[in-house]
Amino acid sequence: MAEIGTSNHETTEKSLDKLIVDSESGTRRPGGYVGKLLILIPFTWSLFQLWLASPLPFIFNFGVFNGTEARSIHLAFAVFLAFTAFPALKRSPRDYIPVQDWLLALGGAFAAAYIYIFYEGLSQRSGLPTTIDITVSIIGMLILLEATRRALGPPLMVVAIVFLTYTFAGPYMPDIISHKGQSLYKVSAHQWLSTEGVFGVALGVSTSFVFLFVLFGSLLEKAGAGNYFIKTSFSLLGHMRGGPAKAAVVASGVTGIISGSSIANVATTGVFTIPLMKRVGFPASKAAAVEVAASTNGQLTPPVMGAAAFLMVEYVGITYLEVIKHAILPALISYIALVYIVHLESCKANIVGLPRRVKRTILQSMLSFVGSILGMCIMGIVVYYGIGWLKNVFGEASVWIVAVLVLAAYIGLLKFASRYPELKMDDVGSEILELPEPGPTIKVGLYYLIPLVVLMWCLIVERFSPGLSAFWATVLMIFISLTQRPIFSYFRGKFDYYVAFRQGVEDVFEGMVNGGRNMIGIGVATAAAGIVVGTVTLTGIGQVMIELVEFISGGNIMLILLFTAVICLILGMGLPTTANYIVVSTLMAPVIVELGAEAGLVVPLIAVHMFVFFFGILADDTPPVGLAAFAASAIAKSDPIKTGIQGFMYDIRTAILPFMFIFNTQLLLIGIDSIFELLLVIASAVTAMLLFAAATQGYWLTNSRKWETVMLLLIAFTLFRPGFWWDKLYPPYIDMAPAKIYDAAENIVSKGRLQIVASGLNIEGDFERKAVTLPMGESGSGRARIEDTGLMLSIQDDGIVIIDNVAFDSIAQKVGLDFDWKIEILRVESDRPSKHIAFIPALLMLTIIWALQRRRRKLTDLKTV
Repeated sequence: MAEIGTSNHETTEKSLDKLIVDSESGTRRPGGYVGKLLILIPFTWSLFQLWLASPLPFIFNFGVFNGTEARSIHLAFAVFLAFTAFPALKRSPRDYIPVQDWLLALGGAFAAAYIYIFYEGLSQRSGLPTTIDITVSIIGMLILLEATRRALGPPLMVVAIVFLTYTFAGPYMPDIISHKGQSLYKVSAHQWLSTEGVFGVALGVSTSFVFLFVLFGSLLEKAGAGNYFIKTSFSLLGHMRGGPAKAAVVASGVTGIISGSSIANVATTGVFTIPLMKRVGFPASKAAAVEVAASTNGQLTPPVMGAAAFLMVEYVGITYLEVIKHAILPALISYIALVYIVHLESCKANIVGLPRRVKRTILQSMLSFVGSILGMCIMGIVVYYGIGWLKNVFGEASVWIVAVLVLAAYIGLLKFASRYPELKMDDVGSEILELPEPGPTIKVGLYYLIPLVVLMWCLIVERFSPGLSAFWATVLMIFISLTQRPIFSYFRGKFDYYVAFRQGVEDVFEGMVNGGRNMIGIGVATAAAGIVVGTVTLTGIGQVMIELVEFISGGNIMLILLFTAVICLILGMGLPTTANYIVVSTLMAPVIVELGAEAGLVVPLIAVHMFVFFFGILADDTPPVGLAAFAASAIAKSDPIKTGIQGFMYDIRTAILPFMFIFNTQLLLIGIDSIFELLLVIASAVTAMLLFAAATQGYWLTNSRKWETVMLLLIAFTLFRPGFWWDKLYPPYIDMAPAKIYDAAENIVSKGRLQIVASGLNIEGDFERKAVTLPMGESGSGRARIEDTGLMLSIQDDGIVIIDNVAFDSIAQKVGLDFDWKIEILRVESDRPSKHIAFIPALLMLTIIWALQRRRRKLTDLKTV
């Protein structure tokens, strides 16, 4: 792209950098030996996490840490850096670290590392902590709360203190939420010396998975991949109506692959995209709002999706690949709709795209697109089956053969890229803009896709853990960062190997330092949020919340969902997405599942967690606090509140999705039985989202009339949830006596479903009630089909059905059933026509609106002429 001036860009960039630094990696930058030490520590943290995820400890039988020890060291790094990187107050010094902060940093690190240092002794006296253990626990809790305030602001600290207060003050609470209360001795031991509180699942996920993905993204960005994705998006989409805005949406989506932070997405793409959107005619607030909407949605984009996605793996009990599968369609249709919103805004304002250097015909563009897709498909098939053949023929040696092939592909792509000019980071603000050529722009950075392909291969094909997959992708990324410049230097005939390699070493070092710094907030947040989880397990407030919410909502599932969404948005104004997700999902997920079951609605646990995750992300652009909106408005020089409101208006399309997939889980690719049904779900969801976007914009082919807007919303609702109307005509399930479960299972069609509501004590001894859907296999005897799901039942003389046993790793175990549970309700699918028939009247109405709007647009065009 043409050179762009730097008039007032430097001021904007500095203010933006300050915002990003303040919110993510600390404001303190001391000089001298202290400054070097504070660079070395996050670098050491990154090395430790790489060692932890690698197979090397087991190969050398050295430096092997169990999960609890690793969490202890992880938190020690995070707490130490929180006190050294973040000042206590706004007026506190930035250029040096006061003595009290050194004492807090060292004391907090020792308290966090206490479990690792004295692990053997603590294990031997489990449940009988000494006075020193309790003292360290109390000090550690207090220091952690202060570290949370510094790194993330007061909200999460206040939430943690409220829950701690509730733990102690149970007897003094109102009757509905009262409990017997806990002693300081028990609370300290539970929260700090066990894996139920601070060192629980959330911190474990931060230690095992999240750090590696954040580090991978940091290295990928430092190597130049972020710039490559932005340039590629502009070269492909910049010539369309509102091209820069459409490119911003796509660039933010692709950047979301390597970043789990909406603020980082704004910083990465917004500095470039927002001024260009303004240049082609977008008002400042709308340009910033488009970037905010795109960047917040970037956090929904698999495979990274922020730390919360990895927490779902532990909380829901599914693989990370399944999380990606459930998230992919909502993310896809949300992004398609945002591109369409930009298109509608451009049509209303008559905004054109940017000029290309070489104009291409429609036929050339289509041939190029089809050729690229076919080429990628053929290459994917060759790679998939080729590696499969190598594994079959060469066995364990195939790993080395594949490594050599990856190296050859990398060098080949570098040689191919060396024929084209190097992509440089652009400044913002030129007088004349011309889009880069798509071909050379895409070809010059194809090798950046290799680590992403390796990451997805490890996750999807090899089925490695997310941590190990991220480790191999990160190792490859380090290799690419070190070697790309020297190899380019050779192919381009410059031969300045030392300078090129030194730059690569600097990139790796800075990427690892940035990775460590970016993890300070996440590490502290997951630890502090563990206090909330610890309170729930210690006091039993989870069951109390079910009763409280049921009382407030009257058992209405829609009111419960609205209540949950509001909580997410309010907490999200002050809490980072990860902490927001932990707090709300811990309290509200069981509530929605249980009360949904009582209302006859089977809500998969993953759907509830995705619901909370979506609204936690949307809080990033919710006025008056949304940090993503503040970051974008700093670039656009627009009002942050107005930007946030406009961004949230664009994000309404994302806000309705969680409500839709709670009631229609096919949007999460759950309960789809055939390829045809999958294609139908995708097509109807995309169409529904586009129509919803058109309705909210008040414009489709032309300005919509009020009744047309209402009908478009109604059609979109029908396409999203055809079962709503069908359930009014044909009940989806028929209730049967639980004792007839074998008869019901035998009469269900092949691959049909059986719905049951069961209750009993879970492994923690708490009463639990679940509504689950069991998929029936091929036709056969009822007993055999039930036992194939993993259930062994006992039918008593009085008609009560008890679960005698649940087979290990069976369908029944995965949906959460347990032995000695009682089956209370039995429902079988009714024989009714397909719910998708409801699409026919909706599409007929859509055709009528299309014809009317098309006619009005023609009349308007004639008047204009």
